[in-house]
Amino acid sequence: MSSPHDFDFLHGDWTVANRRLTDFLQPAGGWVEFEGTSRCFPFFDGAANVDEIDMPYLGSKGLTLRLFDRETAQWSLNWSSSGTGKLFPPVTGQFADSRGEFYGDDTHDGKDVRVRFVWSGVSASGARWEQAFSVDDGASWVTNWTMDFTRPPAS
Repeated sequence: MSSPHDFDFLHGDWTVANRRLTDFLQPAGGWVEFEGTSRCFPFFDGAANVDEIDMPYLGSKGLTLRLFDRETAQWSLNWSSSGTGKLFPPVTGQFADSRGEFYGDDTHDGKDVRVRFVWSGVSASGARWEQAFSVDDGASWVTNWTMDFTRPPAS
């Protein structure tokens, strides 16, 4: 069962290894890999947090606002890009057995897509985030972005 402390592992500074499809819906289109850095801040005694990721390769930053709904015991993850300054539609879900799965609906290149975020491999020193899109309402998925988070060396 999810709790307001599911994302406590994410608080603080991270180095992020990104791997992203050049075309989010075409697995054969090839991958690009680049580094980034992230910093996450907790709010509401753990039931909310905000992180900012800096991705110099893309020339942009991203921001995620995560909110825990105490009535449903589910999280909403709300993403924004510095390139647009707009919030994308949220994905919602929860953690079970150290794995978080979150789903929502969006559009990509004019196509309706189902979106899935997965958090896994969570530890004090690392975690993995994956994004996948589905154009057939979840019957099949194209994983199009992964981020491997590691703690930077102590200075």
